[in-house]
Amino acid sequence: MNEHRSAQEQQQLDEQYMALALEEAQAAGAAGEVPIGAVVVYEPIDRGTRRPLAEPRVIARAHNRRETDCDPAGHAEFIAMKEAARVLEAWRLSDCTVYVTLEPCIMCAGLMHQARIARCVYGAPDQKAGALGTLYRIHADERLNHQFEVTPGMNEEACVELLRNFFRARRKKRKDGE
Repeated sequence: MNEHRSAQEQQQLDEQYMALALEEAQAAGAAGEVPIGAVVVYEPIDRGTRRPLAEPRVIARAHNRRETDCDPAGHAEFIAMKEAARVLEAWRLSDCTVYVTLEPCIMCAGLMHQARIARCVYGAPDQKAGALGTLYRIHADERLNHQFEVTPGMNEEACVELLRNFFRARRKKRKDGE
């Protein structure tokens, strides 16, 4: 989080970017994928003064594509971080915040650690695989060489509802024999 921005201003920005991640999640659901979306926002910071060098901007958007691409790594945030690295022409995403509608799993949290992201903002907690606070705390493990900030529960209700509706419809479809 930018120290030169009020908490209210940061909250508004976070809501704006999470709305974009939710759009991506809806696109995933429409494609038959689990509705999870992600956005990567780049905001270069002067390391000495901690002041922003430019306005934040979205550099990558993605949604789940595991089924479509037959790819076990086809998670929304994983795809978005790879695209962000391509855009920046750098593997370090240290001036980036990843917004994702569902708490990242171990694989995605590990990639966030490896990419040296500054922050992750997620919507719904993941009781079965959450690696940024629910089951594991990859972001805060002091044994690792990089820790990053996490803001959980951003637009949580909308994120949970999207997932709930998707799985409810999927169960109904199976029950109806489709």
